[in-house]
Amino acid sequence: MGNNNEHSHDHSEGNVKVAFFLNLAFTIIEIIGGLYTNSLAILSDALHDLGDSLSLGLSWYFQKLSKKGRTKTFSFGYKRFSLLGAIINSIVLVAGSMFILTKAIPGLFNPEETNVEGMLYLSILGIIVNGAAVFKLRKGESLNEKVVSLHLLEDVLGWVAVFIGSIIMMYFDAPFIDPLLSVLISLFVLYNVYKNLKKSLLVVMQGIPSDVSIDKIRKKLEVIDEIKDVHDCHVWSLDGNYHIMSIHIRLKEDFRLSELSEIKKKARNELKDESVNHITIETESMEENCELDDC
Repeated sequence: MGNNNEHSHDHSEGNVKVAFFLNLAFTIIEIIGGLYTNSLAILSDALHDLGDSLSLGLSWYFQKLSKKGRTKTFSFGYKRFSLLGAIINSIVLVAGSMFILTKAIPGLFNPEETNVEGMLYLSILGIIVNGAAVFKLRKGESLNEKVVSLHLLEDVLGWVAVFIGSIIMMYFDAPFIDPLLSVLISLFVLYNVYKNLKKSLLVVMQGIPSDVSIDKIRKKLEVIDEIKDVHDCHVWSLDGNYHIMSIHIRLKEDFRLSELSEIKKKARNELKDESVNHITIETESMEENCELDDC
């Protein structure tokens, strides 16, 4: 079983690595092509792909780093470091998108001529390269692969928009389409950055994960015969996927140590369908007063 998990982890890391180099190489081509064709739409997409390259690079790095597990400094391991990558990526994308918008919005009213044929060829190349990266990651099992695959699929759709826009400009005198596409792509990027940053900050602030209900957990545990009530329940997430919970359960009577172990086992069985990966349970007798203020 261990060998299979290790092989799966190495395969996952390899997929992210290939997608990273594909995306980074194409981002460089995009920047050169965007400047050559004088296309703000292509430069906007280049920015998006630069963000994806950062995301892929950090995903690859943290995939390797996660092998280290827990250390004397980080008792839960390195899972939370992925949030740092997400926040850095978000800051880069916001700064870049705002810069592109300052160029694209005036361009709507005073559009410049672009190399439409060059835009068309670059968009076809963009669809092929990003499509290949999606294909490489689409069957991945790790969260990194699934999230990055979805992000790259968004890039494919962006290039489809550039492809359609360039065809329209080949047959109609409509140079405003390029800055318009640039604005739309930048707004789309900012919207996704907002969603991702909101999730990252919720984890940093130790908010309750959206897929966990404390009320539901209380009700499940209070069904157990030996438990009087449940209190001081805290749930937070390390990285948005690996959730941790600590909880106090007050018992109806005093039990032997072996019986306490069985009660905890029942509690864990009740919670096995909940999205919690690490559970710490403290038991209290009826006469015991909880010392915590928020009990």
